[in-house]
Amino acid sequence: MQEQTGRLVCRDVGKVYSTGTVALSKVNIDIPTKGIFALIGRNGAGKTTLVRILATELMSSSGTALINGADVIKDPKKVREFIAVVPQESRLLMWTTPRQMIVAYLLYRGFSYVNAKNRAAEVLKTVNIGKYADVQSQHLSGGTKRKALIATVLASEASMLFLDEPTTGLDPISRAELWNLLNKLKKDHFIFLTTHYLEEAERLADQIGIIENGKLLNIGTLDELRAHVKYDFSLTIFDNKARIKPRAGRIVTGLDGNRQILTTQKEANRIAKELIRKGTRFSTSPVSLEQIFYFIVKRSINEETEEKDEW
Repeated sequence: MQEQTGRLVCRDVGKVYSTGTVALSKVNIDIPTKGIFALIGRNGAGKTTLVRILATELMSSSGTALINGADVIKDPKKVREFIAVVPQESRLLMWTTPRQMIVAYLLYRGFSYVNAKNRAAEVLKTVNIGKYADVQSQHLSGGTKRKALIATVLASEASMLFLDEPTTGLDPISRAELWNLLNKLKKDHFIFLTTHYLEEAERLADQIGIIENGKLLNIGTLDELRAHVKYDFSLTIFDNKARIKPRAGRIVTGLDGNRQILTTQKEANRIAKELIRKGTRFSTSPVSLEQIFYFIVKRSINEETEEKDEW
């Protein structure tokens, strides 16, 4: 494969475990290494397996992958020089403080002790948890622990961050705080984010990939993914007895069991006027990522699948 700088390129990347489980099948990606790329999929869809391959933690069974021109299989040492990873199951040690965690990580990456201490102090302020720098992690909130983990990889000065399900288990306030932090970080970093929170991907990502059963089904901006649905507006009718026939679009059953009409904005406005005259309850909005995912995958993001990410 020809080298490409400033891009993440996967060509037919596959992973089959010794048990015969196919975790990834011919994954193809070609995206610029800037902003945030969100890989969305149900639990067990293959997100973590792909992250581990790209982060040089796991060998692929087939295909090739380049990050900024460096081959993740043939030249992992070079790749590790400009990436940092927060795995899905990463945790701070109970008896360590955020400052200790960051300094230890930077020493491992080859920083001097003085430089590591300075970087730790600087980055803890950047992620706004400086006041917790010397508090043992067992006394920190879930949101603060996640920020400390992100601060750890940020301190490494890596230009590319892999964050595997970084907000899983957080309360809405902590999740929103992390979203604000990631929005700031993406100005100077490339962030490869995996998530099954579709609102997270919708708010943060510059590009989105949809993976199901180890296969990358679609990739693009939110608007490009909307084009696969063919209609950019959704009108939900809360009275299933109401009889409405759209002139353009299609009627589907939404995740909440209510009828939804996927249609154009012009047709949505016409139907809305008709429903208002009839006194029928409804809502209308642009097609969401949740609806796009359901349309493409034919299943809800929260529907369980067989676990395929093996450690």
